[in-house]
Amino acid sequence: MRFEFTPEESDFRRQLSAFLDDVLPINWHGPADESRDDHWALNQQIKKGLADRGWFVMSWPKKYGGADSSPMMNTIFAEEMAYRRAPGHDRFGTRMLGPTLMRFGSETQRTQHLGAIARGEVQWCQGYSEPNSGSDLASLQTRAVLDGDVFVINGAKIWTSLAHRADMMFMLVRTDPDTAPHRGISLLLVDMKTPGIQVLPIINMAGVHSFNQVVFDDVRVPKANLVGDLNDGWRVGMTVLNFERSGIDYAAWARASMEELVDYVRNDESLVSTIKTNPDVRSKLAGLSTDIEAARLLCYDVAWRQGQGEVPSSEASMSKVAGTEVYTRVLDYGLELLGMYGVLEPGSDQAELEGRFLKMRLFATSGPILAGTNEIQKNIIAQRGLGLPRAPKR
Repeated sequence: MRFEFTPEESDFRRQLSAFLDDVLPINWHGPADESRDDHWALNQQIKKGLADRGWFVMSWPKKYGGADSSPMMNTIFAEEMAYRRAPGHDRFGTRMLGPTLMRFGSETQRTQHLGAIARGEVQWCQGYSEPNSGSDLASLQTRAVLDGDVFVINGAKIWTSLAHRADMMFMLVRTDPDTAPHRGISLLLVDMKTPGIQVLPIINMAGVHSFNQVVFDDVRVPKANLVGDLNDGWRVGMTVLNFERSGIDYAAWARASMEELVDYVRNDESLVSTIKTNPDVRSKLAGLSTDIEAARLLCYDVAWRQGQGEVPSSEASMSKVAGTEVYTRVLDYGLELLGMYGVLEPGSDQAELEGRFLKMRLFATSGPILAGTNEIQKNIIAQRGLGLPRAPKR
């Protein structure tokens, strides 16, 4: 499988790279820490610059702020942003909610929200997981009861990335508790400034405030914020997840980390001289590089399928599994090569590569879990991709 980029696509990658050269701080290695105000300010600055250039949602229709470009342009954009570990990419709004609204939303919802996303004016977050509902998402219990023209929401969401920075949330709620679990769920759009919403920070083991628990206490949301039909939220929500899983970020992060690691092995004078020619090291790095390229091609395949009008399901799951697993393996091997100095915290005088590999590895633990665990992804691949039956219940 070989994807050849058009002259327009190659030129766009060069323009985006040049833009990032100008706006990222000198010697920027990333990734951004969203709990730091200076990093969040940089995120907003870059987001505005991207939106002003029309790069934020290129594949969207022009009437919603896009340029009617191919999904491959969006993939190139996402890959370059991740490869540079650059902030400024609202994945929740541009990659997940926007395409879902175009498919299931009303024209009023599209007019109200898509333009603001395209202009980089609003930050979205996703309310799916709950304290007792993760992989088994259909067991969610956050209730939304219709009261006239409003839904009244009570419950809690957890692991909500960027809830502390977000203006809006799209969330799954239970609107019919008396039917089958998958059939009593709806998707709502919620203003995070609505009374009754409390955001509680969760500091992850990398020391970063990215996750949150969000508590809803009699939160009143207009009925007009229902996306799709009442009690049809499972179908709508799974479409969101298919768009989320079809990202190339992990493969790009793995490629950037691999290049850092190879450069370190090749050039660092503090290494034992034989490590550069050690056949085990050479074989391991070559194998990881091959796996990275395979994951990258799976992501290009997803973009190509989207360009054919498909909503990839098992293919998106394949790219998610491949990307998250190879990224974790690259970081694990990097820490093995860096040795004890590689696990020193950033800021330590003797920390190798400024402690980045440790921070990235701690944060990457969430990759095989979020957006549906990789075990769930393999079930999807088996059932939807290979046509295999469900395993019998024990």
